[in-house]
Amino acid sequence: MDPLTHSLTGVMLARTGLGRLYPRSTLLMILAANAPDIDIVAATGGSLDYLHYHRWITHSVVLLPVMAALTALLICGLRRSLAGFGGAWFAALAAVASHLVLDWTNPYGIRLLSPFSDHWYRGDLTGVIDPFIWFILLAALGAPLLGRLVSSEMGARSGSGRGAALAALLFVSAYDGGRFLLHQRALDTLNARLYDGFPPSRIAAFPGGANPLAWSAWVESETRIHLYELNLLDTFDPAAGREIYKPEPSAAIAAARRTRTFQWFLDFCRFPIWSESPDDETPDPRTRVEVRDARFGFAAVAIVNARGAVVRQGFGFAMPRL
Repeated sequence: MDPLTHSLTGVMLARTGLGRLYPRSTLLMILAANAPDIDIVAATGGSLDYLHYHRWITHSVVLLPVMAALTALLICGLRRSLAGFGGAWFAALAAVASHLVLDWTNPYGIRLLSPFSDHWYRGDLTGVIDPFIWFILLAALGAPLLGRLVSSEMGARSGSGRGAALAALLFVSAYDGGRFLLHQRALDTLNARLYDGFPPSRIAAFPGGANPLAWSAWVESETRIHLYELNLLDTFDPAAGREIYKPEPSAAIAAARRTRTFQWFLDFCRFPIWSESPDDETPDPRTRVEVRDARFGFAAVAIVNARGAVVRQGFGFAMPRL
């Protein structure tokens, strides 16, 4: 998820009662809720390094207690005292765990078992940014201020915001649970049809935006890929999607696959769309090989000469120009 969602979740966790474990709990839990994204430093090595190392070991259960401990040590360092470190670590542990859970819910996913396994775990339930989650967390954030305004007018005692924080976290959990059921319905809809006269070999549904009923769908058959914009309120028509023919295996594609760029990208790229075409940039015959991720549009490109050697390669979060 995005930093705003993680930060607001940290605030809500601090208000639920975990904040009593350490004096500066709100700052602690905001930092802990964002701590796994320290891997952004990989971007200094370029976009490919960022893709390869983002949501890797800092997002694993192995480093979960370590990330919590480092955050707790940072806050204790600001206070120049290790007093209360145990409580700070436990509170930070909950915040770091919330980061992993939220990142699992979206199509990008996390490598939960790194460094022992680089398998990606993805829930495909919500987008990386979800406006409904923003709304409820921001509403809960402002609830104590509103409560103070009302109580000052009435002369009553204002609340701590604990009830609003608990309600917000329960709402987010229920919302993700609802999206899980809708996601399963989308998969069942796709799986119940024939494509090119045969059942699909692989299907997937990704969040289609703010509308929980809208999903971007992937269906793969033996020779083609079918892409759909699926709305669960409408009747699904298997013939209404966009069809992409899968290219035959070739020496150019094989050469591109051997490069580090393509290997790292394909480790991430769950649903690749391949294309192969002549490269017109030079007079000698060369082949341009492209592979694009169907979820985000990230792409890798290689230029392969007539001898089967890759002369240029690149990766980009949009189609790179070579």
